[in-house]
Amino acid sequence: MTRARAAAAGALGVASALAVGELAAGLLAGMPSPVDAVGQLVVDGAPGAVVTGLISTLGAANRPLLALGTVAVALLLGAVVAVVGHDRPWLTSGVFAAAAVLGAAASVAQPGADVLLVVVVMALAALVGHTVLRRGLPTPAASLRSSGQAIPAGAGPTGSTVGSPATAPPLARRGFLRLAIGTGAAVLLVGAAGRWWLGGGRIDPASIALPTPARGLPPPGPDLATSVAGVSPAMTPIDDFFRIDTALGVPRVDPETWRLRIHGRVDREVELTYDELLALPLREVDVTIACVSNEVGGDLIGTARWLGVPLAEVLALAGVRDDAEQLLGRSADGWTAGFPVALALDGREALVAVGMQGETLPAVHGFPARLVVPGLFGYVSATKWLTELELAAWDGVDGYWIPRGWAKEAPVKTSSRIDVPRPGARVPVGDVVVAGVAWAPTRGIAQVEVAVDGGAWAVAEMVPVGSEDTWVQWRVDVPLGPGRHRLTVRATDGDGAVQSEGPRRPAPDGAEGWHAIDVEVV
Repeated sequence: MTRARAAAAGALGVASALAVGELAAGLLAGMPSPVDAVGQLVVDGAPGAVVTGLISTLGAANRPLLALGTVAVALLLGAVVAVVGHDRPWLTSGVFAAAAVLGAAASVAQPGADVLLVVVVMALAALVGHTVLRRGLPTPAASLRSSGQAIPAGAGPTGSTVGSPATAPPLARRGFLRLAIGTGAAVLLVGAAGRWWLGGGRIDPASIALPTPARGLPPPGPDLATSVAGVSPAMTPIDDFFRIDTALGVPRVDPETWRLRIHGRVDREVELTYDELLALPLREVDVTIACVSNEVGGDLIGTARWLGVPLAEVLALAGVRDDAEQLLGRSADGWTAGFPVALALDGREALVAVGMQGETLPAVHGFPARLVVPGLFGYVSATKWLTELELAAWDGVDGYWIPRGWAKEAPVKTSSRIDVPRPGARVPVGDVVVAGVAWAPTRGIAQVEVAVDGGAWAVAEMVPVGSEDTWVQWRVDVPLGPGRHRLTVRATDGDGAVQSEGPRRPAPDGAEGWHAIDVEVV
């Protein structure tokens, strides 16, 4: 028996077990994805700096890469176990049983998990995986033949001793190849089906018609992106809107059973169904939201037209007590974020949002409901897949990211970015269009300026916007001669504060610095 064959059999066995688990997770409510559950344990147990580094480096790719990494490690372990334990069935059985226990423990820890269902599915997955593994391995006697060693006296034609139960004949090379190809194809099909269902295949938010808002907005105004290629559009398309969260899989929330619970330091606890939430007066607001991990010049930011119920009105249903200091949002996956209650009641256009860009809120962005709070970074405010609003004390109650080293108060800082030209671009001599976006939600942008090679600041033209809560597009023509030049941008907000020069990295409360790029003029 070759080690390569043993390793392949081990990897196939693990892949088969994972596919069973993922299919069950996709089809059965109450069964979390074992891959995502184990990956979530890694995320929750890792130091905050590690998780932050992954998000900063990989952005939205951190989730699929972590899931792929979890699968890759599992396959590698399966291969190693098969090589070491090919003639020790008790060892491979024990490892698969231990893996099933780990997967079950991780899955049970996920919100909404059905313990009995998880145990049954993980036991079945382990049985299927171990069966595939052992079927792919030759018997010990066959291993001896392939290595040229003598078969012990008294052994039968299959390697079993006389009088002992006969074992299944080992697969020849062609048989093993057929097993590997067939099992591999089945694993890919079953696993892909499970992941598709997990990604929202059972829930189609777009099929839900939202009510007409009681207070709508006129169509968005002029968009610089129509005349200057490469500038961020005034409204970010949903497919391009950033997604940063700790959920490895998109939580599947059934709007029929969903409830929004408002509790804690309130006069009366309230629960709203999805239909009851939609029956409240809805309004549209244009708001730019940003991730605190966004580097200077980064793209973890976007602007959308949100539809929802004013957060202050939702809280009024329960009655906010005078001793309530913090509003803590809780997600269907257990994630939490908190901010001062006063910021929900100070008149800003905070929403319990149910729609985005004229559509029902997509699953990846928080269906059926999420929080949108202008002026605050998402890690303290933007709870997606919202299930609870808890009114609490300020001290002793922290959202997910606070114990991991991030600031408890996180207002979005005045910032600006150059979109055009791109860094390192080659541009012709003469007047060069420099354009981009600037933002200071709740304060607005009063002025944007651009400097060439550290010289005098040129005031940019800004596209009018209808809200201080959104970014503004800007442009300016600057004359450039031959050679290499550095372009720098800064903004002044509506309160008269000039953007900080920096530089400062995102931790613990957001990056600071003027965005600068180099271009080559030819």
